[in-house]
Amino acid sequence: MTTSTQQEQSATITERFTSGGVTCHATHVPARSDALTTAAGRPVVVLAHGLAGTVDSGLLPFAEGFADAGLDAFAFDYRGFGASEGSPRQRVRIEDQVADLHAAIDAARALPGVDPDRVALWGVSLAGGHVIRVAAERDDVAAVVAVVPMVDGLAAAAQAAKTHRPTELLRATGRGVRGRIAGRLGLGEVTMPVVAAPGKLGALTLPGAEEDYLAIAGPTWRNVVHADVGLELGGRKPLQLAGQVTAPLLVQIADFDRSAPPQAAANAAFAAKAQVRHYPCDHFDIFAPKPWHGAALQHATSFLSRALAR
Repeated sequence: MTTSTQQEQSATITERFTSGGVTCHATHVPARSDALTTAAGRPVVVLAHGLAGTVDSGLLPFAEGFADAGLDAFAFDYRGFGASEGSPRQRVRIEDQVADLHAAIDAARALPGVDPDRVALWGVSLAGGHVIRVAAERDDVAAVVAVVPMVDGLAAAAQAAKTHRPTELLRATGRGVRGRIAGRLGLGEVTMPVVAAPGKLGALTLPGAEEDYLAIAGPTWRNVVHADVGLELGGRKPLQLAGQVTAPLLVQIADFDRSAPPQAAANAAFAAKAQVRHYPCDHFDIFAPKPWHGAALQHATSFLSRALAR
């Protein structure tokens, strides 16, 4: 069940829904065109962010583009992040995030004027894997867009080993193990920055990553994450579920992606018989105002408009 508060200045609506007993917040951008509206209502696309991401950190330009094309857009914060409630804060838990995405879909289907049979998923980076998994688990998803998706934790770890010094990886892993033990013993939280300069401690320390993430960071975003994030991501493999996705799927791949291995994304697309778009850029270059944002948005909008048309 959702509650709404109109935000007059931004023409968006703040929605609230419950996941696992926690109140999560979402930004609802109603369709600004009747191009896809039918007697049953308007289609809606649920947007989910990547590692430690928040709605106000790069999602709204995509949501507004979808709204201009005639889709309602429903972008949400995971529990413990951004405007959503939940404790502990800033801790990535895959199962919790997947549960939040399921709950967000249910909330979006219940929006006034929305056609519950035309719900699409859009996920970027870590959530690019989430949307593939959730689409494989449900039969009420009408279309899926996986953007620079992280679909294979082991492949990502192997790629990190090629781009980081062993001492950097050992330091981050050791801090993660210490954080997990401390959490289980109730000894407090061990954290580290989400992004940091090369050679510093952080979840993302590739050259340029700190500048790229800070460029899209909104007021609710915090540059801190629980230190066991690497342990949480290492074993995940939504790639294995890609072949079970029956909804139309678009996979958008950054060919020079240093954060989410592009070959793993291509393997997922092949397994799902998905449509694929390639971009000659890195992971963060699909966010506004980077040059490839416009193409990524236009391709996703065209795909969803076709897939959701009656």
